[in-house]
Amino acid sequence: MIKSVSNKRLALTFIIVTLTIDAMGIGLIIPVMPALIREITGSDLGNAAIWGGIMTTIFAGMQFLCGPIVGSLSDRFGRRPVLLISLGVVAVDFVIMGLAHTMWLLLLTRVLGGIATSTQSTAAAFIADISSPENKAANFGLIGASFGIGFVLGPIIGGILGELGPRMPFFAAAALAAINMVFGYFVLPETLDGANRRPFELRRANPFGALKSIGKLPGVQRLLLIAFLYEFAFIVYPAVWAFYSQEQFGWSAGMVGLSLGGFGIALVIVQGFLIRWIIPYFGERNAILYGFCFNVVIFIAIGLISNGWVVLSLTPLAALGAVVTPAIQSLMSQRAAANQQGELQGVLTSAKALALIFSPLAMTQLFFIYTREGALYLPGAPFLLSAALVCGCLLVFVTRKRRNLTAE
Repeated sequence: MIKSVSNKRLALTFIIVTLTIDAMGIGLIIPVMPALIREITGSDLGNAAIWGGIMTTIFAGMQFLCGPIVGSLSDRFGRRPVLLISLGVVAVDFVIMGLAHTMWLLLLTRVLGGIATSTQSTAAAFIADISSPENKAANFGLIGASFGIGFVLGPIIGGILGELGPRMPFFAAAALAAINMVFGYFVLPETLDGANRRPFELRRANPFGALKSIGKLPGVQRLLLIAFLYEFAFIVYPAVWAFYSQEQFGWSAGMVGLSLGGFGIALVIVQGFLIRWIIPYFGERNAILYGFCFNVVIFIAIGLISNGWVVLSLTPLAALGAVVTPAIQSLMSQRAAANQQGELQGVLTSAKALALIFSPLAMTQLFFIYTREGALYLPGAPFLLSAALVCGCLLVFVTRKRRNLTAE
């Protein structure tokens, strides 16, 4: 357990850095993935987008399968060993990606990477371990802020390194993961004591068994559905942003990186700072409603506006709707026991991963359909689909059973 404020801060710093590196690992490679896939396959941009969707789906499929397993392992053996081992695997995975010269090897790395990064559920369980009910939403906001920092640094560094070659960002990501593993070895304590550990049960560790167990908690099934739909919509950014912005505006890899960096800065501000005022003032329920409405407006605007500078100015504003995820995560965490936090976060990871399986396929196929020759030209079609999905989230949330979902 954490015995001092300074140790708690160091441990929390490690968690933030770990999640930031996860995001940087994604952000680093987004600007160069079109070029790398085209180099390996010799295909055009539209077909490269389809390969990119397949890679993302494989990655998400492994997270879907392994999220509850890894979360349950952390409920049994503790957060520390699971987190440290995963960082070592992530480092090796990025090295292999940087060396890959066939699509089959590149796809294999997405299997390995999906398993290793399933520890997002363990990092979230760590935060739940050290948080009181009153500050859980704000602390879960640090997860989003960490990803925001990663999306600030990752795409910018990836865009810069991408000018030296499409493989350089992968080696940079590997180095970051290895350095953080060493840092964590010295500063990360164990937050789950023996009294709160539970036996590992495979029937509960698989996604369906874990969902059945967690689904018994009041209101959680509905919140999981909302989290799935919202994640499906939000994935439009990593799924098609690089392809959309190059097609619609002719942006370079560096410009794509800068646009994502602006989004990341806004995400850090919202989830790292503003959320600590927004949720206590409005409450989780009203914050979620506000986030849904804001996202609908932004998705429609990006989908229809053809001026690159206007869309660039809207990109940071899109992060203002990011209060939704930590608020929903807080509501669910408050309903789970101490020895269920890893399992709960694993189920949530699986729900998000399930969205990550299908969303990139849908978004990239939609992009392909509306940019191919002879078709109605509408590169922003995926963003309009996202707007419709968030409307669905809003509908499910406002028709909730009050006895199951009380946010105040």
